Amino acid sequence: MSGRRIALLLYFALLGASHVAWRLREHPPELDGDEELSQLPVPESEGSARSQVVYWDRPADSPAAPVLLFLHGSPGRKEHFGRLAGELAGRYRVVALDLPGFGKSDWSLPDTSIRTHARYTLELMDELGIGAAHVVGFSLGGGVGLEMWDLAPKRVASLVLLSSIGVQELELFGTYELNHGLHGLQLGLVQTLRWTFPHFGADDGLRSALAYAANFYDTDQRPLRGVLERFEPPLLILHGEEDFLVPAAAAREHHRIVPQSELVMYDGSHFLLWTRVPDVARRIADVVDATEAGRAVRRRDAPPERVARAARPFDPASVPRFAGPALLVILLLVALGTLVSEDLTCIAAGLLVSQGRLGFVAASGAAFMGIFLGDMLLYLAGRTVGRPIVERRPVRWLVSAASVARAARWFERRGPLVVVLSRFMPGLRLPTYVVAGIVRANAFTFCLYFVVAGLLWTPLLVGFSAWAGKEAADAIEGFDRFALPAFLGLLLVLFVVQRAVLPSLTHRGRRLLLGSFRRKIEWEYWPLWVLYAPVLVYAFWLMLRHRSLTVASAVNPGIPAGGFVGESKRQILDALDPPAEFRADYLLLAAETAPEEREREARVFAGQHGLPVVLKPDTGQRGAGVRILRDEGALRAAARDVATDSLLQEYVDGPEFGVFYVRHPDAERGRIFSITEKRLPSVVGDGERTLERLILDDPRAVCMARAYMEANAERLLDVVPPGESVRLVELGTHCRGAIFLDGRHVHTPELAEAFERISRRFEGFHFGRYDVRARSVADLQAGRFKVLELNGLTSEATHIYDPRISLREAWATLFEQWRLAFEIGAANRRRGARPASPGEILRALWSFRRAGSRARRARGSRHAPGQRAAQA
Repeated sequence: MSGRRIALLLYFALLGASHVAWRLREHPPELDGDEELSQLPVPESEGSARSQVVYWDRPADSPAAPVLLFLHGSPGRKEHFGRLAGELAGRYRVVALDLPGFGKSDWSLPDTSIRTHARYTLELMDELGIGAAHVVGFSLGGGVGLEMWDLAPKRVASLVLLSSIGVQELELFGTYELNHGLHGLQLGLVQTLRWTFPHFGADDGLRSALAYAANFYDTDQRPLRGVLERFEPPLLILHGEEDFLVPAAAAREHHRIVPQSELVMYDGSHFLLWTRVPDVARRIADVVDATEAGRAVRRRDAPPERVARAARPFDPASVPRFAGPALLVILLLVALGTLVSEDLTCIAAGLLVSQGRLGFVAASGAAFMGIFLGDMLLYLAGRTVGRPIVERRPVRWLVSAASVARAARWFERRGPLVVVLSRFMPGLRLPTYVVAGIVRANAFTFCLYFVVAGLLWTPLLVGFSAWAGKEAADAIEGFDRFALPAFLGLLLVLFVVQRAVLPSLTHRGRRLLLGSFRRKIEWEYWPLWVLYAPVLVYAFWLMLRHRSLTVASAVNPGIPAGGFVGESKRQILDALDPPAEFRADYLLLAAETAPEEREREARVFAGQHGLPVVLKPDTGQRGAGVRILRDEGALRAAARDVATDSLLQEYVDGPEFGVFYVRHPDAERGRIFSITEKRLPSVVGDGERTLERLILDDPRAVCMARAYMEANAERLLDVVPPGESVRLVELGTHCRGAIFLDGRHVHTPELAEAFERISRRFEGFHFGRYDVRARSVADLQAGRFKVLELNGLTSEATHIYDPRISLREAWATLFEQWRLAFEIGAANRRRGARPASPGEILRALWSFRRAGSRARRARGSRHAPGQRAAQA
C-alpha cells in the first residue's frame, strides 16, 4: 500500500474517532455560582421545541429598584459584564444572559439573528416577571436591544448603545449583500474546518468562531435604520473614536437620527466595556435614574433643530474611508477573498471604491496581491504535482480534459503571452496557469508575466465594478469570449466612466469634477508649462535679439547665475545685509555638521528667538520642505535629521507680501515692479458640515480641494463648530493653495524708499522678489517689515495670480518682466559682468534636482511630529 493511501486511511480514522468523541463530550452545561438555566420556547418553531438559556439574575437592595438588562456582543458571553455589573449591583436588579449560540446557552439553533435573540430575551423577561428593563447592549447586543424595542416598545425603558452596531451603511462593506456573502464564506470555512479537522470535541475556539459567523450571517441590519428613526425612549450612545470594528461615524449617525439621544465619544477603541468601566457605569446610572424620575428626554421632547436634522436623508458621501486597523482588515479580506473568487472579490472591492470607503489604489493593490498569490499557487501546483492533478478529483470536476488540452495547444504556440491574455478570459485561467507549471516554464519569466497580467486586469475589473456596481457581476460572465478590440474599447469606456461618470454620482465627486473643470478653464490654476509656453517663445526671441542664450543670468552679478536655480538663501541674505530692523534672523544648519552639534545650535537659536521657528532648505524653491517647528521635540528631531543645508529662521507673524524690485544699472533709483498680498485660505464652520464638506462647498477652495484635503487629512471628517475659522494651508505658495492678490495699491513712497535702501546695500543686485512679512498693511506702507528671503532671476511678479487679472494682463506682465531681465543682464554684461555658460546652467539645475530628491527622501523617511508647512 502506498504512503499516500496510508495517510488517507489514518486521516479518516482520526476524523471518525474525533466525531465520536465530539458527540460523547456533549452534555448539559455545568452552572456556576448564581447562574440559572431556563428552557424557553424556540421562536416561530412548530411544536413544543425549547432551547436552554443560561443567565444570572442579581437582586437589588430594594425590591422596587429598576432592572438593568445586559446584552453581550458577538462573540461574547454574560461574564463580559462582570466588572460593569459589579459597579451597579445592589443599586439595581441586574440581569445578564448568554444569548443563544453563545456561552452556556444552546448553540445548535436554526436562527441566531439579533431579531431572534430579541425574542428569546423578551421570553426570558416574561419568565422572570420583568415588565420593562433598562437595556445595555454591547456591540451586536445593541442591535438586539433595538430589535427588542421594535418588537415590544413598552418593554424597553431606556437603551444604552455601548460600542454598538446599527445602520447597515456603516457596517463593514456597507451593503447587506456583500456582508452577507462574506459571513457566509466565513461560516462555510469554519464549518468545513470543524467537520474535517480531528479536534475530538475540544473546539471551543471553532465554536466561538462558528457562533460569531452564524450570528452575523443570520442578521440583517438594514431594518435598524428604520428602528432608530422611530425609537422613542431615552438613548445613550457610548463609543470610542478609535473603534476599528464599528466606526465612530456609526455612532454619530445614530446620534443624528435619534434626536433625543446623548452621545459620548471616548478616546478609546471598541472595548470600552473593559477599559472605561467606572465612567460607563456612572453614565448608565445617570440615564436610568433620569428615566425613572421622568427627567430623561424622549423623542417627543427633542429640540426642533435636532428633529429637523434627523429628518434629513442619509448622505452616502459622508461614509468615511476605512483607516487604521479596519483598513488592514478589509485589505486582508480582499486579498484572501481572491483565493475563493477573483472576479467577485474585485467586484466587491470596486463597490467599496464607488462608495468612497476604499481608495482605488488600495483596493486594486490588495486584490492584485491575492490574485498574484493564487496564480503562483496554481503554477506551483502544476509544476510540483504535474499532469496527474487534472486527472484526479476534485480538480477534474473544475477543469475538463478538453479545456486543459486546448490551453496546452495555445500555450505551445503562443508561449508566455498566453498567461497575460488568459487573465482576460476567465474560462482559461486555471488550466492555463496549471499547464504553465506542468510544462515547467521558467519560474522567473512567468512570475513576471503574472505580475503584468495582474496589473492590467485587476485595476480594470475593480474600476469597472466601481462604475457598474452590482451589474458588474453579470457583465463579467460575458468576458469568456471577448476579443482584443472589445477589450481596448472597454478600457476607453472605463477611463471615461472612471474619470467623469462615476464621480458625478456623489456630491463629493461632483464638486471635485467642478474643481477640476475650473482648474482647466481658469488660467490661474494652469500648470506652469502651459502658462509659460508663450513666455518661453518670447524668451527665445529675446535670446536671439541679445545674441546670447544666457545673458539674462547676468541680471544679478552678486548672485550665482543671477538666481536662475539652486542659489543659496543664506548667501543672498548675507550679501543683502539689511539693517536689523528689516531682517528675519536666521541660522545655517549644515548637513555635514554632527547631529548633536546641529541640535545644540538650534536650541540656542530658539532660546534667543522663542518658538515657533521656521526650517527651510537653503536652496529650496516654491515652498518645498518649509516647516514650522512649534515645540522643542520637533526642533530637536528636525535639527538632527537635516539632510541638506538648511536655514533655521525666526518666525515672523503677520500678513505676507511679495515685493518685486527692479533697477537698471544706468538708473539712479530702482522701482517696485509688483506687490503681491498673500492670503492663507480658510473656511468657517456652521456646526453641521464636516471640514471636507466645507472645502468642497466653498466656491474658491473647491478648485484646490485635493490639496487642501491632503493637507488636512486628519480632521476632514470633523464637524467644524459654528463660527470657527479653519486655516487650510500655512504655506504662502500659490501652487499649494495660498491666495495671491494684486497688492500694488499699498505702494507708498516710504515703502519704495525702504526697499531702495535695502537693495542698494546688496552689491550686484538689480532684479528679484522679496518675500516679507509685516505686522499689518499699515506697517508695510510705512516701510516697517522683515525680509524672509530674496529670489532672483526666476522669481515671478506673483500679483498676476489675482483672479481679477486676465490671462492677457498676466502674459503682458511676464513678457515685461523677462524683457527687463534681458535688458538689465545685457547692460551688466557691457559693464563687465559674465553671464553663466549653458553648461553651468545645466549643472546648477542638475545639482538642484538631486539635492531636492535627497531632501524629499529624507523627509519621507524621517518626518518629525508636530511639524507643519510654514511661511515661504
